[in-house]
Amino acid sequence: MPLKVLDATIATFNGVFEKFRAEAPQNKANFILFLADIDPSTNLSWCPDCVRAEPVIYKKLEESAEDIALLRAYVGDRPTWRTPQHPWRVDPRFNLKGVPTLIRWENDATKGRLEDSEAHLAHKIDSLLNGN
Repeated sequence: MPLKVLDATIATFNGVFEKFRAEAPQNKANFILFLADIDPSTNLSWCPDCVRAEPVIYKKLEESAEDIALLRAYVGDRPTWRTPQHPWRVDPRFNLKGVPTLIRWENDATKGRLEDSEAHLAHKIDSLLNGN
């Protein structure tokens, strides 16, 4: 089955997240990937960990035979992300510490997560995908 991808920024997140939550019961698994924005001067994320993790995450999720939804939430540019009061740093649902962060969202809550230091590890992604 295809991977369903939704994209959100800080400004659009609430509306996109409501759509994601409403459609979640139709999917076998639901993930939120918090990422750094693309740097227009390089056309790559400003975050080297995101550049390393994204292809591995997408490959693993696309390989699944199940219906999977992925909400990509872009945290903003580096100065925006570095703000201690960044909305997703202080939101108790997400409590972000770094990017990329991959969260398995189940029953309207975080079921599991991979932080920036492990989000590129295929076996960890597999484990999260399998609900472990």
